[in-house]
Amino acid sequence: MLYPEIFGKKTFERELERAAFWHFRFGVFTLRFVRPRRTNLKTLHKYLIRQVLASLLLTVAVFTFVLLIGDALKEILPLLVSGHARFSTMLEVTGYLIPFILVFALPMGFLTATLLVFGRFSADQELTAARASGISLISLVSPVLLLSIFFCGVSAWVNMDLGPRSRVAFKDLIFQLRGELAGDQLPEGRFIRDFPGYIFYTEKNNRGRLENVMIFKLENETNVSLTVTAPTGNIEVNSTNKQMFLHLFQPRSINNRGEISEMGEFISQNIYPTNSSQNAAFHPKISDMTFWQLRDELANLEKELSLPPPAATNSAELRAQLDAARKQRNDLTEPVRVEMHRQVAFSFACFGFALIGIPLGIRVHRRETNIGIAIALMLVLVYYSFMLVGESLSTHPEWSPHLIFWLPNFIFQATGAVLLWRANRGV
Repeated sequence: MLYPEIFGKKTFERELERAAFWHFRFGVFTLRFVRPRRTNLKTLHKYLIRQVLASLLLTVAVFTFVLLIGDALKEILPLLVSGHARFSTMLEVTGYLIPFILVFALPMGFLTATLLVFGRFSADQELTAARASGISLISLVSPVLLLSIFFCGVSAWVNMDLGPRSRVAFKDLIFQLRGELAGDQLPEGRFIRDFPGYIFYTEKNNRGRLENVMIFKLENETNVSLTVTAPTGNIEVNSTNKQMFLHLFQPRSINNRGEISEMGEFISQNIYPTNSSQNAAFHPKISDMTFWQLRDELANLEKELSLPPPAATNSAELRAQLDAARKQRNDLTEPVRVEMHRQVAFSFACFGFALIGIPLGIRVHRRETNIGIAIALMLVLVYYSFMLVGESLSTHPEWSPHLIFWLPNFIFQATGAVLLWRANRGV
């Protein structure tokens, strides 16, 4: 039968008159169906695309919100709650984080959207109506598959360029905010817990000049292992190397056993340690580099660590040294190669999720949203487990961990293609 919810009331009535006729033969009623016109397939395609896009918008918004609140904003929320950051700063930080979170939220949202839409499509017997009208499942879902390829391109742009740049901008903003807080806006008479591994207290703060300073050094982020007190001090912020130094004058220390000791006339402690050998604003970590920066980094490393060919060596000892040097070069270049393959491979997640989400939604045959979300989370967990394995093996180049990132794509796409073929045949 044909459903007016899909085709529209007028189209439904017109096609019903055209598609079938009744006639009486030997006391038996027969019903003959004629292949519907091309316009009806276009109408059905538009209906599915609208449903998928609407569900995609909702699921991506939900996943983005959860990731923002649950993990990514943990660095800025304490500053906002304590009054150290303005609400406009919170909005700016959120704007930097959303592109980075879309790296994960977009594939998860597309998988959930396909499961929900085709689960309802099958449960409402709309798929049966389409098949009875002579429309195959492959022709029915082809626009959704093309839509997933389009979002693969969007994911590639986010993964390889926009996401890493936004992450670097977010870290720069957080450091700038902490530098302003430490240098000029360190509250008087409060315990400050905004710096990892430390709790600070100062009785007075006169534009960065501190009086009666107390520092509690934490062990495992919970227990106080050392307490340092000083009558005066100041804070120096090095924005170039992303470092923040606390200078104390005439400090004294008290350990957790109550022993007091003098620490000299002056000490300097880096309270925001980073790699001082590089400028974090212009040379970010490997995990925060764009694809093009990673490509240049890999080319530079291979050029700097170039080795002579094995044929040019005659001594066994020299060959052993070259093998050791080659292993060291692979150890240095493999993390860069792993990150490059991760960005490219993860860009194809939407297509694999669409291939496996469509037949699974049809097989589940349920309208409930919680069922679709539960299945989506399980599939995402399986997919990301390969990513975690590949990243954990980045220090073992002999196992080629960069190829592990392509395994979930091949598995999901092959499994989805088989399930879609079986669903098209009604198996």
